[in-house]
Amino acid sequence: MFNIHKQELDVAGKTLSFETGKMARQADGAVFARYGDTTVLAAAVGAKKAKEGIDFFPLTVHYQEKYFATGRIPGGFQKREGRPSEKDTLVSRLIDRPIRPLFTEGFYNETQVIVTVLSHDRSNDPDILAINAASAALAISGLPFNGPVAASRVGYINGEYVLNPTAQEMTESKLDLVVAGTREGVLMVESMAQELSEDIMLKAVMFGWQGFQPVIAAIEALAKQVGKETRTIAPLGFDKKALKKEMEAFIGADLVAAFAEKDKQTRYNLITEANDKVKTKFATEENAAKGLDTITFGKLFKELEGDIVRKNILEGKRIDGRNTTTVRPILAEAGILPTTHGSSLFTRGETQALTVATLGTGQDEQLIDAIEGEYRESFMLHYNFPPYSVGEAGRMAGPGRREIGHGKLAWRSIKPLLPTKEQFPYTLRVVTEITESNGSSSMATVCGTSLALMDAGVPMARPVAGIAMGLIKEGDKFAVLSDIMGDEDHLGDMDFKVAGTANGITALQMDLKITSVNEAIMKQALAQAQEGRMHILGEMAKGLTSAREELNQNAPRITQIKINPEKIREVIGSGGKVIREITETTGTKIDIEDDGTIRVAAVDQEAAQKAIDWIMGIAGEAETGKIYDGKVVKIMDFGAFVNFMGSKDGLVHISQIVDARVKTVRDHLEEGQNVKVKVLGTDDRGKIKLSMKEVNQETGEDLGSFPEPERTPREPREGGDRPRNDRGPRREGGDRDRDNRGGERRGNERREGSERRASAPVTEKDDEADLNELPPFLSGGK
Repeated sequence: MFNIHKQELDVAGKTLSFETGKMARQADGAVFARYGDTTVLAAAVGAKKAKEGIDFFPLTVHYQEKYFATGRIPGGFQKREGRPSEKDTLVSRLIDRPIRPLFTEGFYNETQVIVTVLSHDRSNDPDILAINAASAALAISGLPFNGPVAASRVGYINGEYVLNPTAQEMTESKLDLVVAGTREGVLMVESMAQELSEDIMLKAVMFGWQGFQPVIAAIEALAKQVGKETRTIAPLGFDKKALKKEMEAFIGADLVAAFAEKDKQTRYNLITEANDKVKTKFATEENAAKGLDTITFGKLFKELEGDIVRKNILEGKRIDGRNTTTVRPILAEAGILPTTHGSSLFTRGETQALTVATLGTGQDEQLIDAIEGEYRESFMLHYNFPPYSVGEAGRMAGPGRREIGHGKLAWRSIKPLLPTKEQFPYTLRVVTEITESNGSSSMATVCGTSLALMDAGVPMARPVAGIAMGLIKEGDKFAVLSDIMGDEDHLGDMDFKVAGTANGITALQMDLKITSVNEAIMKQALAQAQEGRMHILGEMAKGLTSAREELNQNAPRITQIKINPEKIREVIGSGGKVIREITETTGTKIDIEDDGTIRVAAVDQEAAQKAIDWIMGIAGEAETGKIYDGKVVKIMDFGAFVNFMGSKDGLVHISQIVDARVKTVRDHLEEGQNVKVKVLGTDDRGKIKLSMKEVNQETGEDLGSFPEPERTPREPREGGDRPRNDRGPRREGGDRDRDNRGGERRGNERREGSERRASAPVTEKDDEADLNELPPFLSGGK
């Protein structure tokens, strides 16, 4: 029934296999791929003919993760996979970027590649397998694809490169780098790093490139077995070279003048005028009869633009007059918005990013429902690209793939420099609005984000800057460009973005429009990027050198306390009643973790302290030796009960009120009086003992310990004290009952109490019986 063909090989100690002929047989090309116990199905289909009026290659790539791959059911109300997740979108781009440049020029048939994750072993990420499977499906499809390509992931653990590390190994890695390419060279790089040097990054790229060469060989072997005959592209019905030469003679001078204009909008107006002239002259009925429509002339016009720009750059002349290494003028400003937590405006040439940072609590973390399981993200970065940024009126919709991709690149650039959750327990959200754009807006986002976070008071280790590099390559001649403009990006061969600090690289992304680049070009690009990055960091320092010492006044202050985990239930209350009352009354946000860590957030510090006192009153433990503010709630003959910690009361014994003899407690204290007390400890019954005399009641200063006043010795009885064992004659009836004897003594002590107080200072022990008679809420208990 099935005509199955399979290729297997060992990659980094695990078996990688490609199988075709069993599933999705009606697709032009379909491959079931497996690495470890992670499997994907890749299917590629190309339309039989192109739609009329199409002047571009309509390729779409869809990567989709199915929850059943890990034995999970989607969370929420909708129990089926819906719109693509952020990871789906990012991996779709990861597949698209290396395969798009390899389709034959002139192929405009609608083409679709769908990669579905069918099983996931939670150890081997499906993204690398998805790229390789998509390449294999295209290689056998018969579509005009000049591949194959392959990909690998590179980790850097303990100074060693690791090929395709597992998820567990990645937790120890200082690098997460994905590289894709062909036999000839590298096509795509995506990475996040912990401030690694240019040399380490370049070697990682080449290590990954060498690591996937056996994968390319396996795909080629599969294509040799079952690959379909490659589709032919219909030849042009005209002499392209002659027509292009005629157009150049007519409009070439106008284009040269347009690209000599440094202002973007003025330049674009001149180019539009030149394009209109071409259409007027060449879009005639006679040419239309030959199959030459406006789309044809539009494409040739675009090629003329590219020829002029590329020629000038190779001769050392860029559009705005810069040399290949100069960065456009920069102005970095911080704290420009009055009510936000942190803000910045970063302007580089005609590219500008307005960035705002907001600080939140654990309640603001993003809950992500992934196939591996749910997890929370405390750092979010959102990039927006409104149409006005390029002087256009366009449709406003939700974020597209480009916005998500650029935001994630900036996220990777900043993430390695952020403090840990333990060091800085805030949720961070950054939003960048691109207000002007003429190239490298994603790197402007990196710079703006760094400034906005530092403006908010986030203790970043160091500022981060980013720069975009370009490439113009004709044969063996090439030029690497620093800080590329929009036209240099569109008409060039490479978009190579590097972000990092003064210490090293934190993120690197490379995309090509040609088939590959070699190590020498990447080495030069990294060297120029380092020089440009250091210059940009210097310009950013003019706006803000480092994180502000204090949080912005508009940001919430988070105070962290710790309670006994067994007390969490009491703080939350039945159905959340207690914690809800605390937050609503104080206007604070409160996060409680299972280990007893509680974070209280509020802009008003008094409100935060009120909530903390409330919580500690419920769950806090009085610390021996610590001084508290309290209020007298009950006065007794032997002392006063003071409420000093929420609902907790303690006893200030009469001997601990002042450093002198006290006849009557009410001579010194009254109910409702505010006092400062020091916790002396607890007695053997758990009752809390307090002292006022060891605290300066005005300043709260700890005055240290005071010795207990000594009793006045009693007069000896007549005849002297009897020996302890000389108890006199026993009563009739034998020995007295021991308990009864104790009762008689207590009774005698109560009867003689007034005489004792008159003759000697009272100590805590004298009134132990009285304290024991009190109800729990007055004797220090709850």
